[in-house]
Amino acid sequence: MFLAYASDRGRALIDRELYLPRAWTEDRDRCRTAGIGDEVAFATKPELAQTMIERALDAGVPFGWFTGDEAYGQVGKLRLWLESRGVAHVLAVPKSQMVISMELRQRRAHAVIADLPATAWQRINCGDGAHGPRLYDWAVVDIRPLRERGCGHWLLARRSITDPDEIAYYICYGPADTEPAELVRVAGSRWAIEECFQTTKNETGLVRLPLESGHRISCGN
Repeated sequence: MFLAYASDRGRALIDRELYLPRAWTEDRDRCRTAGIGDEVAFATKPELAQTMIERALDAGVPFGWFTGDEAYGQVGKLRLWLESRGVAHVLAVPKSQMVISMELRQRRAHAVIADLPATAWQRINCGDGAHGPRLYDWAVVDIRPLRERGCGHWLLARRSITDPDEIAYYICYGPADTEPAELVRVAGSRWAIEECFQTTKNETGLVRLPLESGHRISCGN
């Protein structure tokens, strides 16, 4: 697993943790053969992510937002910890993710978004790619009315222009005056991290092992 940093000036991998499945941590002989110390215990990917973010905070790394994929976004414990540390975030979640609506009802993310009128969607470029602007239709909804003063909680949705049934969902937390365009920008920054991995693969021979399962997290300005 890697923690990446992205800004307008560039991007880099700034931390890493080795994720070991229980099948490894419960087989100490196997670990010793691989050079893994007995002190290394099992930890989930969200727990390892929290460890790396904690190190970044302790080191004074200046970042405005944190983003990650569904493996992290669907873990409420991690989201609450990020809030407790004042870390603004945009985290992908599955469409079945439960959220608290402004009417104090628990609803699934896809149901909340399905109720939106057509006018709620805006076509926004979330960052330029190799083939030009990455255009999607985006919608944002306020959630969690019982919130800390000065903070906002939102459900963000990204819909494909060519296939309206293809929708991605994000739970967001940050300053109350955050504009939807800023949430879109942060959600789109994950592509910069993909480019970071491609660069390290091409220039340094980084091999992404099956253990990593493609999960990565990032922070940036």
